[in-house]
Amino acid sequence: MSEKKMTSSRRHHLKSLVLSIALELLEAEAKQLVTDKETYMSENCSSLDLPGSMQDLQELCKKLHQQIDKVDEERYDMEAKVAKANKEIDDLKIKVVDLKGKFKKPALKKVRMSADQMLQALLGSKHKVSLDLRANLKQVKKEVKEESAEQVGDWRKNIEDKAGMDGRKKMFESEA
Repeated sequence: MSEKKMTSSRRHHLKSLVLSIALELLEAEAKQLVTDKETYMSENCSSLDLPGSMQDLQELCKKLHQQIDKVDEERYDMEAKVAKANKEIDDLKIKVVDLKGKFKKPALKKVRMSADQMLQALLGSKHKVSLDLRANLKQVKKEVKEESAEQVGDWRKNIEDKAGMDGRKKMFESEA
C-alpha cells in the first residue's frame, strides 16, 4: 500500500505527452516514406523524355510494353512460388496436428432405437417398409405335435406289438 495514486492532472499531462510523441513519430515515418519512394523511383525509373516524332513515340511504347510484360512474368512467377509455399505450409501444419494426435475419437453413446426408427433416420421419407421380424417366421401348427404324441402313446403296447416274429417284421417294414 506504499504506492500512491496518481492525480488526474498528472495522468492527463502524461497522456498528452505520450500522444504528442506518437504524433511526431507518425509524421517522421510519413516523411521517411516519401523520401524512400522518391529514391526508389529515381533509381529504378528513368525520367520520361517524350520524343517529338511519331516513330520515336511508337518505339517508346513498344519498349514500355516489353518492360510491362517482363514485370508481369516476374509477378506471376512470384505468385506461383508464394502459392506453392503456402500449400506446403498448410500440408506441414496438417502433418503436425496429425503427429500430435490432437483429435481424439469421441466416445460413442448408446442409442436405443428400433430397426424401423434407425432405417427412418437413415433413409428419411423413403422408408415405408416396417421390419416386423416375426412376420417372416414359419407358422407351426399345434396339431402336428399332438399327432406325434398320440403315436408314442403307451410304451407297453408298442412292445407287445413288436414281440415275436410278426412284430419284428412290422418294425422292419415301417423303417424301410
